Amino acid sequence: MLGMSYHEHTDPKFAAKIRAGAPAAFDAWMKFNQASLRNEDGVLSRKTVELLAVAVALTTQCPYCLEDHSNAAREAGVTEEELAETIMVAATLRAGAGLAHGFVAEKFSHGAEKAAD
Repeated sequence: MLGMSYHEHTDPKFAAKIRAGAPAAFDAWMKFNQASLRNEDGVLSRKTVELLAVAVALTTQCPYCLEDHSNAAREAGVTEEELAETIMVAATLRAGAGLAHGFVAEKFSHGAEKAAD
């Protein structure tokens, strides 16, 4: 496996194998993707959709989504400042989720019933 990385920008080419193995599910996902992200009749601007997609991709940590939606955001007119602010909002929420899950860890470590006292 020398010379192969875990994530490579060419990896989406393997979508054809997934589509061949599960064509109905794959096609349904593609239609869902199109309706959600490429809907010309939607109320959100293309720029807003792409900034939302970047923020979610940052929190889900999908490198392929980051590549696709960062490029699409730039094409939609997103500025460097807008992208940077989106990155920081997503990072803040991801960090906040870690703290919030800490509440749950504390609750369970003390026994869920006793923790409310």
